[in-house]
Amino acid sequence: MDELTEKIIEAADDVIDRDLKYICDRAKPELMKMAGKKLLIVGGAGFLGYYFIQSVLNWNADKYKKQKIELTVIDNFSRGFPDFISELKKNKKLKVFEHDITEPFPKHLGDFQFVIHAASIASPIFYRLNPIETMDANVTGLRRLLDYCLGQKDKENKVEGLLFFSTSEIYGDPQKEFIPTSENYRGNVSCTGPRACYDESKRFGETLCVNFANQYGLPIKVARPFNNYGPGLKISDRRVLPDFARNIISGEDIIMLSDGTPSRTFCYISDAIIGYFKILINGRHGEAYNIGVEEPEISMLELAKRLSLISKELFGYNGKVITKKSEDIEYLTDNPNRRCPIINKARRELGYNPEIELNEGLRRSLIWYKANHQAINA
Repeated sequence: MDELTEKIIEAADDVIDRDLKYICDRAKPELMKMAGKKLLIVGGAGFLGYYFIQSVLNWNADKYKKQKIELTVIDNFSRGFPDFISELKKNKKLKVFEHDITEPFPKHLGDFQFVIHAASIASPIFYRLNPIETMDANVTGLRRLLDYCLGQKDKENKVEGLLFFSTSEIYGDPQKEFIPTSENYRGNVSCTGPRACYDESKRFGETLCVNFANQYGLPIKVARPFNNYGPGLKISDRRVLPDFARNIISGEDIIMLSDGTPSRTFCYISDAIIGYFKILINGRHGEAYNIGVEEPEISMLELAKRLSLISKELFGYNGKVITKKSEDIEYLTDNPNRRCPIINKARRELGYNPEIELNEGLRRSLIWYKANHQAINA
């Protein structure tokens, strides 16, 4: 291993260490409420699981904490068994099981006080290839967990919080007067288009959550993520940022498969994870919360340019930004033109306050992609 490679790997390790410390510091009250209890993460092999699992284990690693969070992860591993879980399985406070959440809930897992449902394909390329599986995870899988929560209601170790991951895609392509978008907006969504399997199953999932919370008094909460990014998001995911990163890491020109005008705000993963812990513990029952950042809202062309400049500084990258038409004729069908949240509700009710600036988050992400063999070879 040459000296430059060693430095990049050290820098990537430092990124993860700083992020985990940041999460554990700012989500300390929420993590303390889970201490001594059991947390189940469904879909832990995915992007969000990468930081959820490491955050909890990082919290547990403090030798002065007498009460640890007992963590169980289940996943069907449909996209493979990630190296990061193999490495973390040595930890005695982590249990990992292969299970399809659309099947009956395994009784041998025991009781959990907190449950996070993050088991869903989230990349448009992949959920369009697997529409039935996507809907099943968001509806049937969710129903399995809600029924489990209901079945535990009168037990001593009842569920104290269940978090369902919805999406900002439930808003569809908002009319301009509804951008930035608050939780009150009802959406402009196609129920039959190529993205409907994801958008509409998330919408119905929210309906299930609200009615189980209202009818049975269950502690069900909903997160609506707005364009999370960062370490753990596979370079093969086929969303825009990993696509651009793959071009950069390969020394190619950045290829943009649109005219560059669609715009988004991007929320770095450590800020997002803090928000999700806060919803799980402090969110009101049956309520949904936008989690993201309100600015800057930038175009895909501006995102590509920023990544190019940061990569030039970090790695000496000299590629250009070029535009091509995707061979996938439905690549841009129903793709929202703009996506920008209002997060006043999360700020006010949860104390959510994202702090990682976009260029810094992009820099950390690129360092991780450059150093991480899982990302490069995925």
